[in-house]
Amino acid sequence: MTPAPRRSAPAKAKSTIPQVSWRSPQPAPLVLVSGPEEVCAERAIAGIRSMLKSEDPSLEVTDIRADDYAAGTLLSVTSPSLFGEPRLVRVSGVEKCTDTFLTEAVSYLAHPQDGATVVLRHTGASVRGKKLLDGIRAGQGNGIEIACPAVKRDSDRFDFAVGEFKAAHKRIAPVALRSLVSAFADDLTELAAACQQLISDVPGDIDERTVERYYGGRVETSAFTVADTAIAGQYGPALLALRHALASGADPVPLVAAVAMKLRTMARVAGTRESSSVLAQRLGMKDWQVDRARRDLVGWTGNTLGMAIHATARADAEVKGASRDPVFALERMITIIATRAPYGG
Repeated sequence: MTPAPRRSAPAKAKSTIPQVSWRSPQPAPLVLVSGPEEVCAERAIAGIRSMLKSEDPSLEVTDIRADDYAAGTLLSVTSPSLFGEPRLVRVSGVEKCTDTFLTEAVSYLAHPQDGATVVLRHTGASVRGKKLLDGIRAGQGNGIEIACPAVKRDSDRFDFAVGEFKAAHKRIAPVALRSLVSAFADDLTELAAACQQLISDVPGDIDERTVERYYGGRVETSAFTVADTAIAGQYGPALLALRHALASGADPVPLVAAVAMKLRTMARVAGTRESSSVLAQRLGMKDWQVDRARRDLVGWTGNTLGMAIHATARADAEVKGASRDPVFALERMITIIATRAPYGG
């Protein structure tokens, strides 16, 4: 029996409505906040509320769950009241909306209520509500879209952090920015909170010492200190940094991951002759990351870099259970990298 062909997800309809940045949101009769990045979505929705509230303090704010929806609610909360106050309706869970909500929301596109701003939050986790989204993107309801795509790559996280400080008219040194982003590489919510804390607490420019004072206890920050000193060939300081990190409670796994990430970047950049900007664009990196990798490569050869990568791969397996002594595995890795010679050689 021939298996049925797999159905692919429907393609996203081409949008004809204005695309607005989540950093500079604006009200509209209908606002589609799309994409999985909750930090950006929350900022956009909060920004719309602040703008409407500043225009008219009598703003009525209503929250609706599209996945737990009572018939008639949307029309009821968007209809003008006796005194005609402006209305903001925030709808969550559109990606898992009920049939009733979908029917009423599609009908609402044809007759949006005067004085009402309806914000629809769709994470993109499913194609549920596609008919509604396609209608909005086709221009029905006089709407706008605020896209909040996932922030996954290192370069995207750097862009996010840069935007935080730029929006606050705050200067942060590049090395401090790198340390900060590295310290919160796995959680954009925590990175956003850290940026805002520095912005609010530090009166002047932010340097590496400031970031170290606030967040030096983060495992990833210690990990990159170990990686930097080892790759620079500073054997003694690298071992001291490793032991300090372990004594502070650092997990061996992210320590190896930090070294591996730097070595991978060096390997990608090694032997290239393109300008930093061209190479960065091709590799999905930042110019300064390319420049840093090229500085790190000074004194390295193809053979020593390959040996370091092999040692790191071995340490990665050992700290994940292949060895009973992860500390020895780490020390051997650091020794090979910092001395650029075989262990015991």
